[in-house]
Amino acid sequence: MVKDETRREFIKIGGLVAMASFFPWLKVLGQENKSKNPSDLVKLGFIGIGSRGYGLMQNVIYMINNDKINVEITAVCDDYQPHYERANKDCGNPKVKAFKDYRKLLEMDEIDAVIIATPLYNHAEITVAAMDAGKHVFCEKSISKTLDQAKAMYDTHIEKNKILQIGHQRLFNPRFVEGIERIKKGELGIIGQIRAYWHRNGDWRRPVPEGHPELERKINWRLYREYSAGLLTELASHQIQVANWALGKVPASVMGTGSIRYWKDGREIWDNVANIFTYDDGTQFIYDSMISNKKYGLQEQIMGDLGTMELETNKVYREKPPAAPGIRELINDIEHSIFDNIPIGGATWVPETAVKYKGEYITDNWEVNETKLQLEAFVQYIRQGKAPEMLTREGYNAGIWTLLAEEAIDTGKKLEMPEKYII
Repeated sequence: MVKDETRREFIKIGGLVAMASFFPWLKVLGQENKSKNPSDLVKLGFIGIGSRGYGLMQNVIYMINNDKINVEITAVCDDYQPHYERANKDCGNPKVKAFKDYRKLLEMDEIDAVIIATPLYNHAEITVAAMDAGKHVFCEKSISKTLDQAKAMYDTHIEKNKILQIGHQRLFNPRFVEGIERIKKGELGIIGQIRAYWHRNGDWRRPVPEGHPELERKINWRLYREYSAGLLTELASHQIQVANWALGKVPASVMGTGSIRYWKDGREIWDNVANIFTYDDGTQFIYDSMISNKKYGLQEQIMGDLGTMELETNKVYREKPPAAPGIRELINDIEHSIFDNIPIGGATWVPETAVKYKGEYITDNWEVNETKLQLEAFVQYIRQGKAPEMLTREGYNAGIWTLLAEEAIDTGKKLEMPEKYII
């Protein structure tokens, strides 16, 4: 298995001539779109250095130190003092400028792009301001807290002609890319249903400094409806994106239910949810998530009349699996030695135990750092001055349907996408 390959190493996997042959998102977009030469330094600003932002920053530092990609973390920003101090200390650039107000960072003309990993509720405000300031944007998923915010982000991206890449890293994972391509070529036949789930066991809380209860909502924003849709925006958005990608369309409707069944600790978001998304051809996407049992983990199961793919575990299962080796031997004996005695009761051909069909791997190249690949692609897009529009649309539509799923649970209604949000 391939572990944490660098960009140059990954190009060599399977005899690939270039990443573009494996990742359609990395194709050359045309010389007329290039805004920087490959040797030019790309300067990044990081806004939001919590757990996810810090992880993204460490991936960029790895790219700089190990892959020798010409990138600099020029500025960092976080309004929470511990994160501000950590970012300033660990960003890998002793000359970095550190801010607590993102607007000050956006005033830096030399910054080419920003990576935004703030809480969901202020994604839109910062993203729109960044594109207005002439910066390209990588914004963590889900795209926004409200439908209007998502549309404002998308509209600004179009108006300002700036990259807007949402953090759906599965779009850059080899097993997902190859699996989806095989689905689109018809390997699974007619897709009738997709099932997906994400199960954890834990209260999802983060510790609040002793003596500072006023920081509860700032630190545990995921647990409050004003700031987050909880399991839907933080987890389900990934899997809604995969379902849309596999089917090449967005749902026609969604309905659902949710409750606080276990974690009765003052939180406002549900600790378990279930939704059904229906597509215009009758395909159903059935989704559930909970945080009081982790046995089944997470998975996307895409089921057609010819087979099933389980993308998280890199497996494909045929509806008519290959025959067991002993049976194949018997058939060959029958075909090629018709007049021979065939020991149908002997142990020479019958397995001692039944052969269980365990499926096949989608790809051998599956254990890679998809987050780093996504960030490498973002840097390449900055150099080109443009990214594939499909990436922005995937992030937008996943976010929109995540929020519609929340509204469907709130209202108890079956909802469709309002026309004003269709892009």
